[in-house]
Amino acid sequence: MHKKRIVVKVGTNVMTNLNNRIVVPILKNLVRQIAYLYERDIITVLVSSGSAIAGKEVLGACSAEDSTTRRQIYSSVGQPRMMRHYYTMFHDFGMRCAQVLATKRDFAPGKYRENMINCYEGLLQEGIIPVANEDDAVSLSMSMFSDNDELASLVAELVGADMMIMLTDIDGLYTGHPDDDNSELLHQVNVDENVEKYVQENEKAEGEGRGGMESKLKIAKLTASKGIPTYIANGKEEDIIIDIVNGKRKGTEFINE
Repeated sequence: MHKKRIVVKVGTNVMTNLNNRIVVPILKNLVRQIAYLYERDIITVLVSSGSAIAGKEVLGACSAEDSTTRRQIYSSVGQPRMMRHYYTMFHDFGMRCAQVLATKRDFAPGKYRENMINCYEGLLQEGIIPVANEDDAVSLSMSMFSDNDELASLVAELVGADMMIMLTDIDGLYTGHPDDDNSELLHQVNVDENVEKYVQENEKAEGEGRGGMESKLKIAKLTASKGIPTYIANGKEEDIIIDIVNGKRKGTEFINE
């Protein structure tokens, strides 16, 4: 049995290049870090975006005019592609992974939530890495997550995570635009602090993703308020997950004190 559990959410901006193509070496680096922690009794739940982008890589243009239908098509085609990447990479480290798709309904109190708990507990007890994503193929508007940041927060609470790390393509929350020389990286934020004023929503669009910094800030505060230390950090940095787990001052940490 692993001693600690962490939830790592990786966004589309982390795993894609400027041409919206999946960058496989970034995924390999992510898996390498998870394998490193696994050997040290820390098991990870990976919440991964990327299915829609992966679907576009396979299909190219889609003739469906309805945006919801396009999302369903791209995600349905791309999800197996993403899992093939992860399956192969984890297998190279002698590890196993499993796909766990969900809608918001699955976290509602009652039998759906109990079923999710059984699934995650079973996988984690067997040392299997759950790879979670929204089930875009069947999600209706009323049962959709706002984005995978929200899904990651719900999973972190569900499995009793010791930490949640949201990986994006910037180093954390800044006091201004990240490219501004006068902006400073905030290394620690209390959930009661008014840092919303620093959020800039002119960042690069996240492909088919829905989460921007405003969402990450909201979810980070919410998760930290539940007693789960939460980080926003740069997923393109080589050892970012390992460094954060080892207590190095990386990214922005959200705490409730």
